[in-house]
Amino acid sequence: MGMDDTTLGTLQQEVLAFSEARDWAQFHSPRNLAMALSVEAAELLELYLWSADDGPQPLNPDRNPRVADEMADVLLCLLNLAHRADVDLVDALRTKLAKAREKYPVETVRGKALKYDEYG
Repeated sequence: MGMDDTTLGTLQQEVLAFSEARDWAQFHSPRNLAMALSVEAAELLELYLWSADDGPQPLNPDRNPRVADEMADVLLCLLNLAHRADVDLVDALRTKLAKAREKYPVETVRGKALKYDEYG
């Protein structure tokens, strides 16, 4: 299983066409989409609830197919929100990674799980 060469822009156009065909854009305010994104992320998290770190992930293997569905729901909401908020996700991610590289230099943080202000 791997990712293909489909771009975020292509996926975003598919999501927008899906919503437009159903006249759902009227409900897609940035506020509503941000809330929907949070709800969908929580539904993904719920699939892992009560799993032990050294046990099966998720706890019940029958939930595995739902993990992909919930991830897709998160992406769908995120792509809709990016469109409504006029955010280029590729550009935003590259900008965020550049900031993270400065905040978390490899030679300081490698193999450590601390917050940026906890490194001495």
